[in-house]
Amino acid sequence: MTSTVSLTTTPPPIDDLQAWLAGFTQPTVWVEFAALASCVLLAWWATALLRRALGLRDEKSPVMFGRRLIDGVMFPLLLLTLGYTARAVLLKYVPIAVFKVAIPVLVSLVVIRVGVKVLQVAFASAPWVRVLERTISWVAWLAMVLWVSGLLPVVLNELDQITWKIGATTLSLRTMIEGALTAGAVLILSLWVSSAIETRLLRKAVGGELSLRKAVSNATRAVLMFLGLIIALSAVGIDLTALSVLGGAVGVGIGLGLQKLASNYVSGFVILAEQSMRIGDNVKVDNFEGRISDIKARYTVIRSAAGRESIVPNEILITNRVENLSLADAKVWQSTVVSVAYDSDVDLVRRLLAEAALAQERVLKDPAPNAALSAFGADGLEFTLGYWIVDPENGQLNLRSDINLAILRALREHGIEIPYPQRIVHMKPAA
Repeated sequence: MTSTVSLTTTPPPIDDLQAWLAGFTQPTVWVEFAALASCVLLAWWATALLRRALGLRDEKSPVMFGRRLIDGVMFPLLLLTLGYTARAVLLKYVPIAVFKVAIPVLVSLVVIRVGVKVLQVAFASAPWVRVLERTISWVAWLAMVLWVSGLLPVVLNELDQITWKIGATTLSLRTMIEGALTAGAVLILSLWVSSAIETRLLRKAVGGELSLRKAVSNATRAVLMFLGLIIALSAVGIDLTALSVLGGAVGVGIGLGLQKLASNYVSGFVILAEQSMRIGDNVKVDNFEGRISDIKARYTVIRSAAGRESIVPNEILITNRVENLSLADAKVWQSTVVSVAYDSDVDLVRRLLAEAALAQERVLKDPAPNAALSAFGADGLEFTLGYWIVDPENGQLNLRSDINLAILRALREHGIEIPYPQRIVHMKPAA
């Protein structure tokens, strides 16, 4: 089954350039300019009203409304709708000159804005997005020029004459171009819908709920992209029954050479479904400790407190031993060791250590910090101060440093000596 988009049902082209230019000398052209200006103001007002009514801020709905009032798709879409309405009304009373150009320009603007915005949201950091955005812009403006000049039906007819036969199917260059445009439109629409679903699912989600919604989001995007690909192939004119052979080849490839890749994808969905590891958990994998910042379908990103990021294949997280420091409880235990002289007041030292920890806002009051005499060192008494925190992602070394500084000040204020290693060297007299 082949589906194409007809591009011949367009407004009347500018067949006579001189007659069209002469239309701008008629007094009715000011009526068209006034109607177009009214459409712009009305579209501006309606977009602002919708933005305010929905309570949207800059970071929300980047495709429809964008970061600024006229940056999204809503403004040109409303303007195009109003422009078509105004053109239909004016055709009954005055000859049209301005709207013969305004409508194609608005259609091109909507196409460009939709394509660019969806690509920016779906592939924010991809380097090839800029090239694709420029390609969409050039194709849209070229189609607009051909549309306005009246050359579009002529070009399409010439493209229809260029044909070649593939098996039992005869394809023309026009069919291929229209199919490619339809495929691009379907894929962009699939990306748009999946991005909107992902944004809504992940909004205000934390912990286990965030991981579960991430799994649903990834599955939804995969399904929509698959359906979009099927529709795109059908639009180009490819017989979908041929995909059975391709599917068998892909199955053999997965069974022979893509086992690891398939295993990583399956492991990713298992992790997200079981919630054994969630976004925000502190984990330790192969002596690398950090916080899970993102869980992709194939790999998981773990960010350490030092800022380094480790990309771990999901299969490793399933088959190897992983320490999840915050699976059942988000609290993380930290400690610091202090040595004091043997003649120090043990009870006073324990109290000063506990007070130094409690003075920090990030240290939990329940369970309370505990200072214990942990060892009799060679140079003094060794105390271990243990305490709990719930936000290791904000840094652990900085908190330990603040506590150590507070301990140092408290010990000095109370005259408690911090010993340093002393060694006695015996010298034998020379023979």
